[in-house]
Amino acid sequence: MRRPAPLPTTPESSGEKDAAPTVKARQRRDAAAEEFSTTEGPAPDGAAPDGGPDGVSAEDPQPTSTRDVWRAARARRKALRAEIRRFTQRSRRRRIIWLSSIGAAVLLVGGSVAAAYSPLFAVQKITVAGATSLDPAAIEAALDDQLGTPLALVDTSEVKAALLAFPLIETYALEARPPHDLTVRIVERTPVGVIRSDAGYTLVDAAGVALSTTSDQPAGQPVIDAAGGVDTAAFRSVGLVVRSLPADVRTVLTGVRATTADDVTLTLSSGLTVVWGSAEESALKAVALSTTMLANPGAGSIDVTSPDVAVVG
Repeated sequence: MRRPAPLPTTPESSGEKDAAPTVKARQRRDAAAEEFSTTEGPAPDGAAPDGGPDGVSAEDPQPTSTRDVWRAARARRKALRAEIRRFTQRSRRRRIIWLSSIGAAVLLVGGSVAAAYSPLFAVQKITVAGATSLDPAAIEAALDDQLGTPLALVDTSEVKAALLAFPLIETYALEARPPHDLTVRIVERTPVGVIRSDAGYTLVDAAGVALSTTSDQPAGQPVIDAAGGVDTAAFRSVGLVVRSLPADVRTVLTGVRATTADDVTLTLSSGLTVVWGSAEESALKAVALSTTMLANPGAGSIDVTSPDVAVVG
């Protein structure tokens, strides 16, 4: 027995069967999209859902331009300079301090030198110190040409030439006293006696320098009789002996005689003759003479050639 053929499907039933799979597929797709959005998170603004910028896939990066490379290099150089400045800050600070100190010192020295050579420190007053026999006013007048000259520019050769006119000056020293004073410190020669000649009496010091010549014998100055004149060893020995005498003997000394450097003889105003000998041990001989004179006030001669044993005659 044959089975009967199935009834033909109506359009409505066929549509329902086709619609069912379509609805189910749509539901599965919405569920998958919701699960993906929950897992990956919302896409950034301006980005496509697949994570690429402006709809471009992340797997296809945008090519780098020359401008981007230049900007990156500039940013790197800027960062490098910042790091260098940070690490060299201490050394730069030390360098600034050193340069500032050197600059201040140079400015101070330069200003001082400029001021010293300017008219602000010109000589307006000259003072002479140490003069006893000489007239200080005469020396100051001889140095008047230095007035108005800056202290640092005072010509020492001109000062020396002016002071040569005063033979009594043995040494001198210049002292600048800012802002306007110039002091001249002099050491006068010490006369040891006079030498008699046809010209009169010439006052000399221990070096034989002629200090002055007068027609009369200066008071308190003994007459020196040295064989050969002032350029001999006998005269030099006389000068050393006279300068070593104690003040009480020097004031009563009237004459000194020597033919050699070893036979100096003194004559005192009392008529006492002192045989001194050479200039060696003059300090001990001076002490021995003073002691012997006190012990023998009426002695006619005293020999102190050997200071340990004075011989009274």
